[in-house]
Amino acid sequence: MLLRFRGRDGQFRLNLEPKTEFTAILPRILEHLPEKTDPQTVALSNQPHSGDQRTVVSLKGVTLERVGLKHGDQLFLEYEVQDQLQNGHTPTEKEEVPPGAPVANNASQAARIQNPWETVQQAELDNRLDKQDGKIPRGRDYKMCRHGDKGMCEYCQPLEPFAPEYLADRKIKHLSFHSHLRKLNAGKNKPELKSSYMPPLSEPFFRVRKDCPSGHPPFPAGICTKCQPSAITLQPQPFRMVDHVEFSSFDLVNDFLHFWRNSGTQRIGFLYGRYEEYTEVPLGIKAIVEAIYEPPQINEMDGVSIGEWPNEEEVDELARLCGLQKVGVIFTDLIDAGKGTGSVLCKRHIDSHYLSSLEVMFAARHQARYPKPTKWSEQGRYGSNFVTCVVSGDEDGAITVSAFQASETAVEMVRADIIEPSADPTKVLVQSEEEEAGLGRVRYIPEVFYRRLNEYGANVQENAKPAFPVEYLLVTLTHGFPKDPKPEFTSLKFPKENREILGEGQEIGAVAKQLGVSGSKVTEQELITRVADFHLICFIHNLGILSKDEEKVLCRLARTHANADAFELFDSPGWQTLMTILRESSGEPNPPPKRKRDPDDHGDDTLHTNGGPARPGRVWRSDSYDHRRPGTDEQLAKRVRGFRLK
Repeated sequence: MLLRFRGRDGQFRLNLEPKTEFTAILPRILEHLPEKTDPQTVALSNQPHSGDQRTVVSLKGVTLERVGLKHGDQLFLEYEVQDQLQNGHTPTEKEEVPPGAPVANNASQAARIQNPWETVQQAELDNRLDKQDGKIPRGRDYKMCRHGDKGMCEYCQPLEPFAPEYLADRKIKHLSFHSHLRKLNAGKNKPELKSSYMPPLSEPFFRVRKDCPSGHPPFPAGICTKCQPSAITLQPQPFRMVDHVEFSSFDLVNDFLHFWRNSGTQRIGFLYGRYEEYTEVPLGIKAIVEAIYEPPQINEMDGVSIGEWPNEEEVDELARLCGLQKVGVIFTDLIDAGKGTGSVLCKRHIDSHYLSSLEVMFAARHQARYPKPTKWSEQGRYGSNFVTCVVSGDEDGAITVSAFQASETAVEMVRADIIEPSADPTKVLVQSEEEEAGLGRVRYIPEVFYRRLNEYGANVQENAKPAFPVEYLLVTLTHGFPKDPKPEFTSLKFPKENREILGEGQEIGAVAKQLGVSGSKVTEQELITRVADFHLICFIHNLGILSKDEEKVLCRLARTHANADAFELFDSPGWQTLMTILRESSGEPNPPPKRKRDPDDHGDDTLHTNGGPARPGRVWRSDSYDHRRPGTDEQLAKRVRGFRLK
């Protein structure tokens, strides 16, 4: 039978047998397509630009007659050319993006997902918030309500979570993400109309589309209104993905500031924690920070440069075993006031800036690296829960923490390489097509506008070129500390990584001191407390002594502080090997071999000296002989029989 194929580069016909499989005709299709067409992207559909198209490689074992194709039918082709240009750049293979590196400008738009509410796996917290109605209850208004105790009217009925009067009364500046979602969904989908459901969210896209349906050559050879991005109008983002940042204890931040206090240079670290519901905001989310990991970096008086972080994936995996994830980044911007009182200069205020243009782009790059999966978006993802915290001075000269996020518009403008930082920290520059042409690159930069109040108080729209205020790309968050701190990691004494410049190195002797092998002995509960140290766990992992299963038990012990996990860990072979190495390195004598307990032996209640606990509260030592115990001579005789002279 004869089948017709039509694509953006033309049409052709093939004479095929009905029992031929789709994968068998792929080479013949490629003969009629551009030379560098990617075979994995060749897709077929019976309608032009249909969302039901299927790639040929996914139709393995499917014949032409099985799908009902007949003589003379027409199929529509979609494919991608490997060397086609997108916004003036050539797509490259997937590359690892180090922290602080620019986001690739050649990333294509995320494909739309059919029925994302059925396929996308959200976080458990998002699933719980989706099930809540978020309504804000109100009591009876005795001045306005005219009904009985069991009645309800417009003055006492529950408010929606996005009610502006409630937010203004509580001085809540931004809607929570799920409140914003309810507001959009109420206006876009009306169940009473029985219309088809449409996801209320869609990621912004400010780049030239490479899959333009018009059929013209890809940019820069051709461009039309369907593939070029629309003009961008900047406005403050009304919602935020995370509402609050909570540090599990004040000592966590104070220990991070220890580097600046002793060196005078700035410091950066990544926040590891978890997300929980924030009840102070309707349907709110808060990030609870449990640990700060300081990657390799170059510290200076006025900034910091992040180096290559070779073990980032390993640290992320250890955090996952501890029930945590990377939730944000924190850095210092402190200058001592020189008064001798510990006060610092106030550099960030309403007349200056709160986050510079360079820092906003830094935050946007990291938010792009950690997107938030959600079933309410056409692409299956929207925004990011990644937060950025700055430690700086306030108006009173005190050290304070501020939390921010880059807006969704800022993240996409950084992805599209439309903006760049300026020497003025309060301004963001819009890139120019003329400058790009001078460098031999062809770019399409969409028009960027922003609205502001002019000197007459009128809301006017202005062209953002060449620069616009950085406040249009910022979202502020609240932060705080719990009243009753209960941190997951109860110890912060182990030396921090990459602090050799202060003379604080992570060495095997520090592990021996932390675990009580050298120095003063520790009780069982004290040892469990000292093991719960994220930096200690990372260093033990780098030693490579514990197995994967033993590392899981170690992380579980740090999370739960349970005696059962302590017994399982301290009796494991890997932990025994670690304790032996610590004793040898610290010069401590090794204990005698552990003997099997005799069934008739009821008098020995001493604690084993092999690194494992016995009874709570006892000091870890070995009492070899006690004449006050009954039957001690018989026990000693049994021990003597266990030795052999060679």
